[in-house]
Amino acid sequence: MKLLVMSDTHSDIATMEEVIRFRSKEVDAIIHCGDSELEASFFEDKPVSIVKGNCDYDLGFPEEKIISLEDQTILIVHGHRHQVKSTILPLNYRAQEVGATIVCFGHSHLLGAELQNGILFVNPGSLHQPRGRKEKSYSIIEKQKDSWQVLFFSSDHKLLEEVTFNFS
Repeated sequence: MKLLVMSDTHSDIATMEEVIRFRSKEVDAIIHCGDSELEASFFEDKPVSIVKGNCDYDLGFPEEKIISLEDQTILIVHGHRHQVKSTILPLNYRAQEVGATIVCFGHSHLLGAELQNGILFVNPGSLHQPRGRKEKSYSIIEKQKDSWQVLFFSSDHKLLEEVTFNFS
């Protein structure tokens, strides 16, 4: 299983579409964690699971989305309703409530990944206004035989970071 995760594109259609074009054939799902600042209808003909961010005003976006892929349950949120800029504890509780094994979120514009209580949390950073580093970023999550591999790439597809979490 392989996921493309992006967030916080803030109307940067060109960058978002370039990443989707470049990666779409190699992934099983494309996830956008909100703050696209586009109309929900823009995504109707695109294979993108997207949620509403705090800068999205179209009521056509859901606040959260839960998708199942292979044997994984993936919770997608923006994060602004879960205080992700200070802690992921409320998001961890929500993940446990819905039985999520993977949580994809944005809002802080800071890329990162961690494994807590067997749940993989991934923030791909921002493809428009990064914080904490200069590169715009997105992530690829891949389930390996005995581990999760999370790769972070710049908008021009250069590897920024690689994190591996072994299954317990």
